[in-house]
Amino acid sequence: MGKGRLQRLQIMLDDDEMDALETWRFKSQMPSRAAAIRELLRRGLAAEGYEIAKKGKHSESYGVIKTSNGDKKK
Repeated sequence: MGKGRLQRLQIMLDDDEMDALETWRFKSQMPSRAAAIRELLRRGLAAEGYEIAKKGKHSESYGVIKTSNGDKKK
């Protein structure tokens, strides 16, 4: 099964939120802001008991949810 089309999500952050995100991103060696946000979303969902995708090396590898057969949910 292919990746399918990615969906854009636009968010607004105040200066303190952006500083916190950037600090965490660089400390965690995330390849991009998008990857950092996906990782934080993944962690938040995991804390709520949702199935999560495994962490990868490339920005596109930072998925949020996978099905039991390993494919990302759409």
